[in-house]
Amino acid sequence: MPWCSCANWVSMHVAWKTVFLSGSRRVCRWRRQRKVNREKGKVAVMNHLLRIALPFVVLAAGIAIGVLLMATGPEVERRPPAQMLPVVETLIVEPQTFPVVIRSQGTVAPRTQSSLIPEVAGRIVAVGDSFRNGGAFKSGEVLFRIAAVDYENAVVIARADLARAQLALAQEKAQAQHALEDWQKLGRQEAPTDLTLHKPQVAAAEAEVAAAEARLRQAQINLARTEVRAPYAGRVLEKKVDVGQYVAPGTVSATLYALDAAEVRLPLTDRQRALLRLPETGHQAPVSFTHRVGGTVHRWQGRLVRSDGAIDTASQQLFVVAQIDRPFARHGAMPALTIGQFVEAEIQGESLENVFVLPRPAVEVGDTVLVIDAQKHIQRRPVQVVLRRGEQVVVSGGLQAGERISLTPMPFARDGSAVDIVGEPKPNREYPPLPVLEH
Repeated sequence: MPWCSCANWVSMHVAWKTVFLSGSRRVCRWRRQRKVNREKGKVAVMNHLLRIALPFVVLAAGIAIGVLLMATGPEVERRPPAQMLPVVETLIVEPQTFPVVIRSQGTVAPRTQSSLIPEVAGRIVAVGDSFRNGGAFKSGEVLFRIAAVDYENAVVIARADLARAQLALAQEKAQAQHALEDWQKLGRQEAPTDLTLHKPQVAAAEAEVAAAEARLRQAQINLARTEVRAPYAGRVLEKKVDVGQYVAPGTVSATLYALDAAEVRLPLTDRQRALLRLPETGHQAPVSFTHRVGGTVHRWQGRLVRSDGAIDTASQQLFVVAQIDRPFARHGAMPALTIGQFVEAEIQGESLENVFVLPRPAVEVGDTVLVIDAQKHIQRRPVQVVLRRGEQVVVSGGLQAGERISLTPMPFARDGSAVDIVGEPKPNREYPPLPVLEH
């Protein structure tokens, strides 16, 4: 074998041996790594299973310990749960007298109001200082004058007519006397007739004198009527004529009203009338009137004097009339009333005897109250409500003196249910009545 061939073969052998040894090492390393990975996978699986199983193991151990403690520990006495009772505030009721005051309202009007109408015709020649809107006058004061010349002439003519009538009467009486004397001189036995003695003529003359006197009086009256005077002390509400204007009988010259008294018409409902004695019964109930001016409240006193004769068809209410004496004059710091002024009225009504005044929360829907007995059990009881005013309710039946009622609303409570009372029950006197019945 040549030298070169041997060298090549040796080189190839070394190369293949090197490759074989390198591959063998790689296979060994792969096998070792695979074995390590297989061991790590087993450890990971074991850890995962341990994490899943550990809570169940702890839970099972806890249950076992609890069962063991319950089996070996002392027995605990069982008690029923405490019952939670509703807590209520209470009131002890006592009967009392409740003076009812009825509220209404109205506007001020004069008791006496009239139209000033002249009784004779003519032109106005003068007016008084008080003859203006709002002017105050005295009774008999001259408000305006009508031209009097025609009426003065009528008086003169009437006096002349009266003089002529008196002369004619004197003449007839003289003739009657002469006729009687002539009849007596004749010596006739039969009685003379009335016509012979001029009796009808004398009677006619006397009647003419009386008529002339009446015409004179009428002329004098018409002359006096040229001075239009105030029929009473009052004020001018509305002036309608002035100097230079011609007026005739029937012409409304002004509207006047008297100052002695004012009236206020007050509407009342059926419920209010039931608690009030009307003036027709002879009882004039006191009435207090108020009016607020700015921040000041002014008050006047009056009384009921009458009621309308019929129910108002529109409102189905009865109007009563209250009178205020001397309302248009100032009394100290109290201002005078004004026609048309709105006022609020409080009428003293009947006093309710033996009634119970309850706070509004104590009376449930349906007019019932919750009565609490000595064993603190509730009983729903109906009551008779007389009136309601603000936060108060007045009842006249269904309760007894000294009974305790609940002030705490319990609309769904059953009769016989137990309650717990907070504090001491409030006496009825802590709820003073507001004796007012609204209109």
